[in-house]
Amino acid sequence: MTDEVVRMRGVSVRRGSSWILTDVDWTVHADERWVLLGPNGAGKSTLVGITSTRLHPTRGSVTILGETLGMTDVFDLRPRIGLVGAGLAESIPAREKVRDVVVTASWGITGRWREDYAEADLRRAESLLMLMGIADLSDRTFGSLSDGERKRTQIARSLMSDPELLLLDEPAAGLDLGGREALVQRLTTMAAAPSAPTTILVTHHVEEIPAGTTHAMLLRDGRVVAQGSIDAVLVDTYLSAAYGLSIAVERREGRWLARART
Repeated sequence: MTDEVVRMRGVSVRRGSSWILTDVDWTVHADERWVLLGPNGAGKSTLVGITSTRLHPTRGSVTILGETLGMTDVFDLRPRIGLVGAGLAESIPAREKVRDVVVTASWGITGRWREDYAEADLRRAESLLMLMGIADLSDRTFGSLSDGERKRTQIARSLMSDPELLLLDEPAAGLDLGGREALVQRLTTMAAAPSAPTTILVTHHVEEIPAGTTHAMLLRDGRVVAQGSIDAVLVDTYLSAAYGLSIAVERREGRWLARART
């Protein structure tokens, strides 16, 4: 695997007359764990869309895992990228068994039909469900799961192809406190594994950042406010600029907390 997992230079995206992203330069290396933060409309999900090869920039250059967008077959590249987002959950049949939700990622499909899977694939699916703490749900249907269980199932699925890059677009959205904390704990454990893929997490809340995250980017109105080492970026000045509000941020036992100044 190339050490330079993501490389963007001068990336901009226009929709109609509006620029959703403007002049983004960004490099992600193989040993890094990133979080993208910013208010609604900041451009976070658009940036993930480009990184997942589902979107192409209006201008600028993008290289993912050594392949340049516009000069490579993205269908060959996508199996090397794990993706968790709202769109995936909507495409999974409610009656699909949890085990099959995971193992069908081997064929890049949702909804098991007549495919044959090797015993090794089935064992890997079970091991990933165990990693995410939901091995006991293997025979349950996806539609019967709680939101937190669905999110963990999707993450297990995203790891099925042993990706080099993992993109998590707001995985804790809609979860209650218990579900969020359970998910963050699992992501922390996963990030600490030597074999874990390079990970990029999108979130609105610093409380959802797993311990072990190494780098951060703050966005506002499609522009980068700050990026780099997480300790250098998640400071009062930059967070306040990103959210347009005076914010105080602190770190306790590897987790982050933020509040508005009164």
